Amino acid sequence: MLNINKSDSTFCQTKDLLIFDLIDKNLEHSIFKKPLEFNQSDHIKLAIFGMGCFWGVEKLFWRINGVLMTAVGYSAGSTTFPNYKTVCSGFTNHNEVVLIHFSIKEISFYELLKVFWESHDPTQGMRQGNDIGTQYRSGIYVFSKEDLSLAEETKEEYSHKLSCEKFSPITTEILPADKFYYAEEYHQQYLAKNPNGYCGLSSTGIKY
Repeated sequence: MLNINKSDSTFCQTKDLLIFDLIDKNLEHSIFKKPLEFNQSDHIKLAIFGMGCFWGVEKLFWRINGVLMTAVGYSAGSTTFPNYKTVCSGFTNHNEVVLIHFSIKEISFYELLKVFWESHDPTQGMRQGNDIGTQYRSGIYVFSKEDLSLAEETKEEYSHKLSCEKFSPITTEILPADKFYYAEEYHQQYLAKNPNGYCGLSSTGIKY
């Protein structure tokens, strides 16, 4: 399992982590009809998940009640200011991820973690299905110690269930959130703009 973040114990301020370099922060979300630079409040929390190709992952989460905003991007890498071409080269070590804003009044981080575990195969290392590369690895990137502990607890629980069904060990990395670089405009809500586009999401079929 690749672990390329500089720190495994430091949590940064959210405002310092969200980087609009490749895209206009005022771009309207195709589903939520709001600017991608979503306003923060006390009842809104963030999560970042890597589950393979980010097109299908974003669609998965924008359909969940309580999710207020989604965006695709690059995170957990070893270089600055990546783009799709450099990420696909494998040299930046970034993961294709989805940033989620959610209302804790409507859905919990625990419930999102259940969706995460059940909706992809977290045992495949640097791939998901036919998509191969470091950018397709399974990852959970959190914004607090409490979320880190919960993610690790659910990983242990789901690992036991997968083991009972003879799956390989989970390879998901769980780390404090690193800088999230919003991906290029054409990647945002890709499957809303291209309903018949590629979606590589495939689960183990094992419920959490």
